[in-house]
Amino acid sequence: MKFVTLTANASGAARAAREGLVVMVVDVIDMSTTLEAALDAGALAVLGASPDGASPPVELNPAAIGRRAAEMALAAGTGVVLVTEPRVGTDRERAENASRLLAGVRQAGAEVTAIIPNLGAETPKICDLAGKVVVAATGTGGVAYDAAFTAGAPAVITGTVARTLKKKGSAPARAAALRAIEAAHQYNTGICVVAASANSLEDLLAAEYIMKAIIEEGFLTVKK
Repeated sequence: MKFVTLTANASGAARAAREGLVVMVVDVIDMSTTLEAALDAGALAVLGASPDGASPPVELNPAAIGRRAAEMALAAGTGVVLVTEPRVGTDRERAENASRLLAGVRQAGAEVTAIIPNLGAETPKICDLAGKVVVAATGTGGVAYDAAFTAGAPAVITGTVARTLKKKGSAPARAAALRAIEAAHQYNTGICVVAASANSLEDLLAAEYIMKAIIEEGFLTVKK
């Protein structure tokens, strides 16, 4: 039976992945909002990854995500855009924050066309993201994404409730819900919505809102 459940943190994301669920990461400020805006701007694909300094109690592999991003970019004849911290700083500082991810991208032979800060809905104003593979290496959402990816989730996606340049009101949450349902149908499994941090009330509330939107769209069973 198809079902949707709710959890938090990288450990929850990894556990859901091991159960074979589609994992949706919700990091409203700002990783998942940044990636939603990137999709609005025409990004080919969006992924998350951990920065170098992350140390959750689960396995991470940002280099593998870098290789995956590179494979997608090379197949489409495009490049990879890295989104990371610090927001205020230099490209060199941002590159040093995500050196393991970048090593994976370059090892697989793709070009990193830009390194930009994680600014939420405003991020696409910094550079043209159309047709690019965008990877957000961030300390909460990126870590949760990485944990789910590394633990073998059939699909890891992102969602937000925040407005973007092209979505407002309930539209971001509905877009996230439909994306999750499409992936769940593709892999014939359930969905786990992950609040990137249990210490972030906005993530917890947003994840619950998106879970309810998934139910309203046809996933009628909630796993306790």
